Amino acid sequence: MTVYITLILVVIVIVIYYLSNTLKRKYNAEVRDGLNRVKNLGESVLTEKDITHLPEPVQKYLKYAGVLGREKVNNFKVSINGTMKTDKNRDWFQVKIHQHSFLDKVTRLFYLNLNMSGIPVLGLHFYKNGIATMKIKILGFITAVKGMGEKMNRAETVTVFNDMCIMAPASLIDTRIQWETIDLYTVKATFRNEGNCITAALYFNDIGQLINFVSDDRYYSPTGKTFESVRWSTPVSSYKNINGFNLAAYGEAIWNFPDEDLCYAKFNILDIKYNCKNDYNCKND
Repeated sequence: MTVYITLILVVIVIVIYYLSNTLKRKYNAEVRDGLNRVKNLGESVLTEKDITHLPEPVQKYLKYAGVLGREKVNNFKVSINGTMKTDKNRDWFQVKIHQHSFLDKVTRLFYLNLNMSGIPVLGLHFYKNGIATMKIKILGFITAVKGMGEKMNRAETVTVFNDMCIMAPASLIDTRIQWETIDLYTVKATFRNEGNCITAALYFNDIGQLINFVSDDRYYSPTGKTFESVRWSTPVSSYKNINGFNLAAYGEAIWNFPDEDLCYAKFNILDIKYNCKNDYNCKND
């Protein structure tokens, strides 16, 4: 009898482990699919000619970042740690994030591991073919948040463009972006992808650093069921050399409600790799 009980417990543990890794398996499978798609893409170097159509503040940013004379970007992998909270009355919780984005057929894979008082909460933001889904699961298998729909598609398109601006400035030559100069330090961008159209304002400083990104096309959706249009901003700072590029290493995500601001994420960008060819050189840490 003891042997049977032990076997049953082992089976239960295996099943729970398998279910708890569903989101991670989905993330890894989509990363492999993307890498297989881009591995044979040709390589070309970003030149001065490629950026002449960009507003002066954006050109200055790309030169500051050090992307000229380097390979154009078709995908990038990011490792992040930091803290997050769901509303102003909640505590801050530690989070680790792995993200992989592809630009040929815009895909954003954002996998997070949140530690809520010792309880692991796993999440996957998935954006592909202009369609976005968000799944958050307690212990990896108890669904807490599930979101999808046209508003989420649009909101995640904002996030895709935000990532391009902050993490992959070389991608700002993309023909899906239309630019408008506001002044010496501010530009307006319109980004279109798969039927989604969003706008954002980018703010720069004297030396060419991007210091803030603001959009009114994102939605506050704590449950994935309700969507409230709220201004969203992501001030960035602490520029440093990351694998040969001058990039922001710290950023915050803020909901700018009419009565107050809610900072819900504080991220430290640990590493960024560009144009990964296989699982090995873009392996999750």
